[in-house]
Amino acid sequence: MLTLDEDQTLLMDSARAGVAQASPVSEYRRLREPQGEGFSRRFWATCGEMGWSGVLVDEAHGGSGFGVLGAGLLAREMARTLTLSPFLSTAVLAAAALGAGGSPAQRQEWLPRIAAAEAIVAFAHEDTPGGWPTMAHLESPDFRLEGEKSFVLDGHVADALIVSARTDNGPYLVLVDPKANGVSRQTRILVDGRRVATYRFEGVEVDEFAFLPGGALALERTLDVARAVLAASACGVAEEAFRRTLEYLKERRQFDRRIGSFQALQHRAGLAHIAVENAWSATLVALQALDSGANSAAFDVAVAKSKASRAAQEVTAECLQMHGGVGMTDAFDVGLYLKRARVDATLFGDAAFHADRVATMLGY
Repeated sequence: MLTLDEDQTLLMDSARAGVAQASPVSEYRRLREPQGEGFSRRFWATCGEMGWSGVLVDEAHGGSGFGVLGAGLLAREMARTLTLSPFLSTAVLAAAALGAGGSPAQRQEWLPRIAAAEAIVAFAHEDTPGGWPTMAHLESPDFRLEGEKSFVLDGHVADALIVSARTDNGPYLVLVDPKANGVSRQTRILVDGRRVATYRFEGVEVDEFAFLPGGALALERTLDVARAVLAASACGVAEEAFRRTLEYLKERRQFDRRIGSFQALQHRAGLAHIAVENAWSATLVALQALDSGANSAAFDVAVAKSKASRAAQEVTAECLQMHGGVGMTDAFDVGLYLKRARVDATLFGDAAFHADRVATMLGY
């Protein structure tokens, strides 16, 4: 069903008001500067107080348990104001990994801290292109981790890492202390202001209890949850950029007429609106499929991430064009949304990557 129930609507409405007040675009402009950590610890604490950081954590571990759809609704609202926070890295990726594959002891140690926004746990999955694939070699009684991971969101401030690593028994997720011997990192700032880290692991000792028992299934579940939530974030970016552009079309005048009265711009705005609505419909299906455990969930996620990624990039680019030359300047926010759309579209597979997944699932 492409509808929200009463509790989900209440969550969305309260998040829209709360995020707009606590983390406006002006706060994003301040936090994107190279100095500082690149996010607000005050807002992260607010996420804990509001139950947002525990959206994927069950009530037994102190969370609100609103599920993947709840996480998507929150990400969509945070995207409207370009919020910089550890929500995706910790409340989504880490919580999903621990929930899907963590041992009882691992869940008890980390999930309550995530739900209370008292810890930042980064998810390290992307092997560095041309670098070492991350491997966990058994050297009795422990394992040694070797490899390099890129684009680790919030890795520069992480209290713990969840690292995907290959073993003789297939891929696994393993908890790693970022301060352990043999771990080093470099921090980068992405075009939208978010911080990511590149981690290198050289002979890092990990014992068997650091591995998440869920293995490959937990990894795939975590990635699909992240992709669906990113699709929701991309929808939020496109929706807000479009809303702001509509306001601009109604206010900006040329030749003694509001430019929104020009038929060519009306047609372009109409197409943008259709793209946004189609992307959100596909994303809502994916979020609901993950919550219900539908057999089609992986397919639905691939469709949503592909459509939302493409729509966000195309709509924000069109919005910038409809602003004219001033849209390219930093004085207008629309260019900031274009940059966020580019990053959301690329993380964990771009539109082409997921279109290929869809084709493969359909047997092409």
